[in-house]
Amino acid sequence: MYPFFIFVIMEINQYLDSTYLKLPAQSGLSEEQTFEIVRELTDEAIAYNFKEVMIRPNYVKLIKDYLLSKNSKVLVGTVIGFHEGTYSLEDKLAEANQAVLDGVDELDYVINYEAFKAGELDLVKKEFVEGTKLGLDFGKTVKWIIEIAALSDAQIADITASIWKWAQENFEEKDFSKIFVKSSTGFYVTEDGKPNGATFEAVKIMLENAGKLPVKAAGGVKTPADAEKMITMGIQRIGTSSAKALIGEGNGDKAGY
Repeated sequence: MYPFFIFVIMEINQYLDSTYLKLPAQSGLSEEQTFEIVRELTDEAIAYNFKEVMIRPNYVKLIKDYLLSKNSKVLVGTVIGFHEGTYSLEDKLAEANQAVLDGVDELDYVINYEAFKAGELDLVKKEFVEGTKLGLDFGKTVKWIIEIAALSDAQIADITASIWKWAQENFEEKDFSKIFVKSSTGFYVTEDGKPNGATFEAVKIMLENAGKLPVKAAGGVKTPADAEKMITMGIQRIGTSSAKALIGEGNGDKAGY
């Protein structure tokens, strides 16, 4: 069992974006208590060699400086236009630019999926192109959250295929590995207990339509078996508030994102 356990850790940990995105008001904690959770998340990522910590923009500079002080290679990612995705393009670009100035490594934008559902494709395309260009110009990885729980299967296929089409029209092939399609925010409110994160069925649709763009499964991946299945399917990242559980260390985080 011991060699297999080590294999599981080495195989999965570099796929994991360890995530905490709750605001103090959402968790009932103080600003200081929330930052302590974020710092503990970062210490855990260092200890287990996770790929990234995914945190709110206001913590980026503090955590980037902290990681540098620890001489750690763990990346810092943040969310842009979170979580509804309906921020104006100007607001999203301003938020992203500030995160870049603060030292962020990866930008996870929430695409305006409601505008996409309403057929406002020019608006969504412009957002994708300008947001991606900003990130790539500074050497950052960019991920586009499509919020699968708000979409039908046909819409998941359509928006993923559109992102792939727009990437081909506006960027070079060398850039494709840095442009992800991501499943979920983890904050979308669903009805009747339906999952609000990644499902195997939805991720399969994304993978079938993303072309050469990598896919990130966020939320809903709770066990090592889930993670291994997602990786086998072809995803390149897993966003999770249960990172330790995915490498067989402890239980899932019941507090969620």
